Amino acid sequence: MSRSIVPEPVARQPWQIVLPLVALVLLGSAVLYSASGGHLQPWALTHFLRFLVFLAMALVLARIPREVFKLAAYPVYGGIMVLLVLVELLGAIGGGSQRWLNLGFMTLQPSELMKPAIVLVMARFYGSLPAAVTVSWRGLAPAAGLVALPAALVLLQPDLGTALAICFGGGVVMFLAGLPLRWFVGAGLAGAIAAPLAFFAVLHDYQRRRVTTFLDPESDPLGAGYHITQSKIAIGSGGFMGKGFGNGSQSHLEYLPEAHTDFVFATMAEEWGMLGGLFVLIVFAIVLNWGLRVARGSTDRFSRLLAAGMTMTIFFYIAVNLMMVMGLAPVVGIPLPFMSHGGSSMMTVMICIGTIMAIDRWGQRPAGLT
Repeated sequence: MSRSIVPEPVARQPWQIVLPLVALVLLGSAVLYSASGGHLQPWALTHFLRFLVFLAMALVLARIPREVFKLAAYPVYGGIMVLLVLVELLGAIGGGSQRWLNLGFMTLQPSELMKPAIVLVMARFYGSLPAAVTVSWRGLAPAAGLVALPAALVLLQPDLGTALAICFGGGVVMFLAGLPLRWFVGAGLAGAIAAPLAFFAVLHDYQRRRVTTFLDPESDPLGAGYHITQSKIAIGSGGFMGKGFGNGSQSHLEYLPEAHTDFVFATMAEEWGMLGGLFVLIVFAIVLNWGLRVARGSTDRFSRLLAAGMTMTIFFYIAVNLMMVMGLAPVVGIPLPFMSHGGSSMMTVMICIGTIMAIDRWGQRPAGLT
């Protein structure tokens, strides 16, 4: 497009990532339209309008200077920690979990906000830490505390999937910051030893059932294994070309639970087939490659850690959800970015996208103008 025709403010927007995301959200809206029996409400129209609102938020976020991100890191983390404590004291209960705060005009899930916040605060911590200190216990203990506190509060809700996402985001930044590999190996061995004890002493009954169902879903196909069994049937029955838009029997006949949220990929695969699945994977590959490219091109440690951490947070959503719907991981309630219906998860992912956009912009301008 010619700069003489297209206005400068429009031309300089990050269209290379916005356009693929718009295409993916349109597909997600079409899947939600079909899942609701051919109605724009309650899912399809809301899903697309939310994306537009959060895209505007991401574009605003992309204009924020680097120093503001640094100054905001600890206050943002502290504010979300206060919200997590308020969830324990005043939070609304739904589906057996206490995860939400009713603000009147909206219902907020603070644990979702902690996913990008933990990456921000960890990047801030390690971005100002000398390399010699990073590889010492002084580089590990404070960071481990920053991760453990919110993860513990989220586990109390209980929400294992979000707690794992927080630990994953924090762990990625710690690894990329240069902490000794032996510490991660030791943590892995300790986790392997503690896992059997945690299975019986920490996990709730429904969480234990999810693990046993993952190991052998066919043992209870009409009970605990029902979700995974129906998801596999939906994905497999789509074949290469799919059954056609609006012709998915698993979702329309309500065999597939949570067809519009956690298992939206199975709903899509039944109607759009392997071709639809490849399109989704290609868009995700474009997003992740862009994020990692921005991280590699960053000129300072804080920006590199922040961009890589935000990219890997999006990757966690994608990988866990896709593995979950195909029976390769336990069902932990992680939605699929840009396709699953849900405001909190959409907001979280768009915060990550907006932050990466900001870092990309920092690299395109002189340091004094960021």
